[in-house]
Amino acid sequence: MRELLSELRDWHTAGTPFALATVVAVRGSAPRAPGALMAVSATGAVAGSVSGGCVESDVYEVATETLTTGRTELRTYGISDDEAFGVGLTCGGTIDILVQPFVTAADRDGLRELVGTVAAGEPVSLATVVSGAARPGARRVVLTGRVSGSLGDEGLDAAVTDDARGLLAQGATGSVLYGAHGERRMQDVTVFVQTYAPAPRMLVFGAIDHAAATARIGAFLGYRVTVCDARPAFATRERFPTADEVVCAWPHTYLESTPVDARTVVCVLTHDPKFDVPLLAAALRTPAAYIGVMGSRRTHADRIARLREAGVGEAELARLASPVGLDLGARTPEETAVSIAAEIIQHRWGGTGRPLGELAGAIHHDRGGA
Repeated sequence: MRELLSELRDWHTAGTPFALATVVAVRGSAPRAPGALMAVSATGAVAGSVSGGCVESDVYEVATETLTTGRTELRTYGISDDEAFGVGLTCGGTIDILVQPFVTAADRDGLRELVGTVAAGEPVSLATVVSGAARPGARRVVLTGRVSGSLGDEGLDAAVTDDARGLLAQGATGSVLYGAHGERRMQDVTVFVQTYAPAPRMLVFGAIDHAAATARIGAFLGYRVTVCDARPAFATRERFPTADEVVCAWPHTYLESTPVDARTVVCVLTHDPKFDVPLLAAALRTPAAYIGVMGSRRTHADRIARLREAGVGEAELARLASPVGLDLGARTPEETAVSIAAEIIQHRWGGTGRPLGELAGAIHHDRGGA
């Protein structure tokens, strides 16, 4: 949804009808995960992607058709060896795509709250009936403290609201099965719950050239990036234009005062003991998903010894990614930033870090969060 915010807002403002195609299920290997979106306007404009190019042309035609019929459509795309150049997935998987038209002003207004909430960074879930004993395409927007829309049955609304809030707390997206009136352990209705949690945070400590490059690639990956340094001459907006915020403060003091959750990544690029040791001692007390630290192997050994002296245990020390990054042979700040980003992605999804050409089996890993 964040990828499409600009286009959807423009179409809302202009009163332009559009259709929204959503990947609601994936079986086997597929280019995009459940929740991937593509929007098609009545003027023929396209935004987003549901398959990386494999089935977009056919989805475009289906979306255009729904703008005429006003009917929600569920399409399944698979592949077999003799269809490799037809409409389908050359990767061998199967995907289900729900295509919903937003033709009338009332339809578009029903999505306006969701778009505004996502843009504001507020957690929100969108529950949509995919199939079964309820109206396909019926939607319910679920926030922490309020809801809007209905799936057509009071019991179903209540059950979906509870589950949507649970998924929202986990940052998870997926399909849930119910009875026609919201009964558990039944399969009469399939509801796809898409969660939009705020962007995860990347905290970059040390206002150096490598930090500028890391901030740029962090923003590119969808993180909300903060750069922090205690030196006012270095911690400036001019030096870090792509960061969401630039903070001038002692790193450990700032870290102890800012929210850190299990999706936050911490990149410590200062390689100065007076900053590193108190900062890392604080970072290792947080639930951060990744804590990477720049420095040579000699610096790393000295840092570990200092942290042990500060009372940091072996289990905590094992969480450090140090020296930071994957072995890409990086030299420049930009190449180093790619190395750091690659390690963050590997850590998130459980990849091996080895060339795919040397491996067999599934390319995409199931491990990871929203």
